[in-house]
Amino acid sequence: MEFRNYIGGEWLETTAITANVNPSDISDVLGHAAQATDEDMDRAIAAARDAAPLWAATTPQQRFDVLDAAGSELLARKEELGRLLSREEGKTLAEGIGEVARAGQIFKFFAGECLRQRGDHLASVRPGIGVDVTRAPVGVVGLITPWNFPIAIPAWKIAPALAHGNAVILKPAELVPGCAHALVEILSRTGLPAGVVNLVIGRGSELGPRLIEDARVNAISFTGSVPTGRGIAAACGARLKKVQLEMGGKNPMVVLDDADLGVAVKACLNGAFYSTGQRCTASSRLVVTEGIHDRFVAALIERMHALKVGHALDPETQMGPAVDARQLDQNLSYLDIAAADGGEVIGGERLGRATEGFYMAPALVTGTDAAMRINREEVFGPVASVIRVKDYDAALAVANDTEFGLSAGICTTSLKHATHFKAHAQAGMVMVNLPTAGVDYHVPFGGTKGSSFGSREQGTYAAEFYTTVKTAYTLA
Repeated sequence: MEFRNYIGGEWLETTAITANVNPSDISDVLGHAAQATDEDMDRAIAAARDAAPLWAATTPQQRFDVLDAAGSELLARKEELGRLLSREEGKTLAEGIGEVARAGQIFKFFAGECLRQRGDHLASVRPGIGVDVTRAPVGVVGLITPWNFPIAIPAWKIAPALAHGNAVILKPAELVPGCAHALVEILSRTGLPAGVVNLVIGRGSELGPRLIEDARVNAISFTGSVPTGRGIAAACGARLKKVQLEMGGKNPMVVLDDADLGVAVKACLNGAFYSTGQRCTASSRLVVTEGIHDRFVAALIERMHALKVGHALDPETQMGPAVDARQLDQNLSYLDIAAADGGEVIGGERLGRATEGFYMAPALVTGTDAAMRINREEVFGPVASVIRVKDYDAALAVANDTEFGLSAGICTTSLKHATHFKAHAQAGMVMVNLPTAGVDYHVPFGGTKGSSFGSREQGTYAAEFYTTVKTAYTLA
């Protein structure tokens, strides 16, 4: 199958292609993906620029119909598209199907938002004057998305952009062109005017700057690495271009002495190792107080060793492969660094399976302190470290001792400590007796410090990025 670029309402023929390989079985080639040129990107920007005024002028009902139709098709095809996602990215089939379902729910939610466009009519402080506060689309939005949620993250950027009247250019990660192609193919049949949604597949290092630097693009929404995000922020700032960044995390999960051991182990197992740890919200630092430390570590190791690592499409698999060889090598290199720094590495072996893929066992690093690299830098794999602390106050200090601030969790039966942690954890999202990963689609998503920049994604808060506020005065 060919995964092609979609520009100005047309699927483009291409001769420059790359193989799309299944990380569970490198002999399984899903298809071949286009490699867009600078000219393709220029054409996509021009198409979006031309289409933006037409889409902005549509009625709420017209936008609702488009987004609702896309959501309905995603939900109807969740098993089929979930299988594609799992073959392409490597997460388990259950996770793949769940992600497609979430994408459908996102489109359904934002279909409703089309009908909930709000404003204010106020009396002026001056007599005889009325004031209307409304929201207008920003125009053309460039969307740069990662490989770890190849259909949900494009959905949670595209859906609000369209709901609020913008035209978009999607630049997906090179590793996952199939999911982006499938999503845009669905949108192409919903009645959207040509040019409102454009798909440009290719190297981010080449196409990203073109999207960011072009004055015809009014805003950039990016999810990816911290170094890339900082570069985008600088480039957009220099051009006074609206920007939204979701980047990394080094998320703490605090486990206190009074925690329910079963609840804590379940939350940490899920947060650290599900989706192969390839989530920016993963529980990568487990901050555990002295009284429960040994029992917790022993129980978590037992559960970790019992996880079935295998082919993403095997229904018994609980953890799939790393997404590619480079990510696998990065995961293993951090385990070497942790061991050299004095940590004890449990698990983390490279695994062989019936099919050749990028398999490794989940890994736990014990005996670490907050200053070690394993606790400072994002690994983005099935690797968690344990930091032993004296009490709650020490745990909170360690949890906040990071340049990141996306998600943080605590396992405790103390209402006092849970309440204090929710108020004082330096993170955009806080979980109590739940994994740090796993969020709802109708509420805001985002972090503090180095994890996020700009307004929040998802829910009603998405309007902050995808619109601009207009204030109009009228003399009665």
